[in-house]
Amino acid sequence: MSSLKVILGLLAVGLALSGCMPATTYQAAPEANLKPNDKAQLAKARYAAVPPAEPFRRAIVDYHRKELPGTIVVDSDNHYLYLVQDGGKAIRYGVTVGEEALAFSGIARVGNMAEWPKWTPTADIHKRIEGLPASVPGGVDNPLGARALYLYQGNKDTLFRIHGTNQPEYIGASISSGCIRMTNEDVIDLYGRVKHGTVVVVLEPKQGDSPYSSKMALQGGGNAGPVAH
Repeated sequence: MSSLKVILGLLAVGLALSGCMPATTYQAAPEANLKPNDKAQLAKARYAAVPPAEPFRRAIVDYHRKELPGTIVVDSDNHYLYLVQDGGKAIRYGVTVGEEALAFSGIARVGNMAEWPKWTPTADIHKRIEGLPASVPGGVDNPLGARALYLYQGNKDTLFRIHGTNQPEYIGASISSGCIRMTNEDVIDLYGRVKHGTVVVVLEPKQGDSPYSSKMALQGGGNAGPVAH
């Protein structure tokens, strides 16, 4: 009988704790953000429009850090990009980030912005990937996707971007050449909310402090708390 009481007590504690876990409401990026050219380009997409895994879908979440509203914060450890809002909230998007040796971290600003940008591979990328063209015109099959935010430090282009992708199946992975990729729909949404000069904070590797653990969520554990490092 006593063991049954213990089991029932543990179940009650578990239910109480689960009720305290932060709830997340996932939202698709508003279609109203799409311009006629966006709709025309996306209709021609030859890639599979695979939705990101649920933990990486766009959501409005509580935000615990101290950056000012309007700041972009990238938590590469958890594959999240936050656009800080008023009132302790943020819009959170899932992203693809660079492999650790290639990833950018630090503080930058948006020094340039482009819709359906052309892609000019850097000399470094040409060294790592043979057979690339000198440039690729803008369009839905372009690796930069629908929008690009160019990250600058001072007046210098870092060569790192926040941009769209024609590989949405990799949102939540660390495979890019250092840039921060978003679904085309999400980057269109973000692009419409920021401006030249927006501050971008990319946290150092192993310094992600999101209260939402994407790894736990993917394993079915929910957003139970801070990520352990």
